[in-house]
Amino acid sequence: MTYDKFISESLAGGLIQKQKSSVSAVEKLLKRSTKDLLASKANLKIDEGITYTVAYLAMLRAARGFMLLKGFRPSNGYQHKTVVRFMGEALGKEYVGIIERFDRMRRKRNIFTYEIDTTISRTEAVESLRTAEEFVRLIIGIVQKENPQGNFRF
Repeated sequence: MTYDKFISESLAGGLIQKQKSSVSAVEKLLKRSTKDLLASKANLKIDEGITYTVAYLAMLRAARGFMLLKGFRPSNGYQHKTVVRFMGEALGKEYVGIIERFDRMRRKRNIFTYEIDTTISRTEAVESLRTAEEFVRLIIGIVQKENPQGNFRF
């Protein structure tokens, strides 16, 4: 599916809606995602589940910032899934690996949050943090490249 077709179908299906882009709001979301990375790393010694969850939130916020930059926001009951799908279509095949990891993290975070006996291993926590750092760097790089006039402070 092409990005344009995805956007058209997602708008028609109520998965996303148009949102006026705000460089300030994008910057705030990306700043928050970098702060989430710090919090995730700080929690690694204390709680692997929190590390994993906050690493995922860093990715989600960065992705929402990217969506906002493009003039959209998720609008249905499947917002997290919609954000991941949007990112996959927007970034394309070159980034399929990191999008697949983002989606696995989305599903695992959901299970961890809502199921009683789910644990996150130290290995999973460390890998989630690495993935989140890579993803947030990627999104910040794209935002800066697409908005060279922006005076961002991430």
